[in-house]
Amino acid sequence: MNNDSAMLRRERTLLVLLGLICVALVGGALYLQFGLREDPCPLCIIQRYFFLLIAIFAFLGARLNHWRGVRVLEVMAALSALAGIATAARHVYIQANPGFSCGFDALQPVVDSLPPAQWLPSVFKVAGLCETAYPPILGLTLPMWSGVAFIVAFVALMLSLVRNRRRVA
Repeated sequence: MNNDSAMLRRERTLLVLLGLICVALVGGALYLQFGLREDPCPLCIIQRYFFLLIAIFAFLGARLNHWRGVRVLEVMAALSALAGIATAARHVYIQANPGFSCGFDALQPVVDSLPPAQWLPSVFKVAGLCETAYPPILGLTLPMWSGVAFIVAFVALMLSLVRNRRRVA
């Protein structure tokens, strides 16, 4: 039982770390927006939502003292990471095919009507186009880096779920 408790404590610590990393990534996006004047497009904002969902699920999972709840929240975080991978892949595709738009006219009202866009418009309102390619960082575009982060989060969560699959009691 003591070993199981130590494993749960370690798992909760890793969830806190994952949540902090996701919050830091959103902080980096805000620096790019406000510090470097790189306006976010609809897909950028949606990716912010997915990073924040992963962080919320990770922090909630870290607060629980039983494996079942931790695993449910890890699954929710993994699903958010998977949706983030799809969004980032779509963004990379749009930037690789500049004549193809993200559907700015169609996506913008949806993204701008979500409650967080009303609460914090400077953070969650659309201000740019998905086709706009800002200078790459270490050879990768911003959507590529976002995709890498989502993939790392997804793989880490799946490894954790597989490693701890027997701890549900």
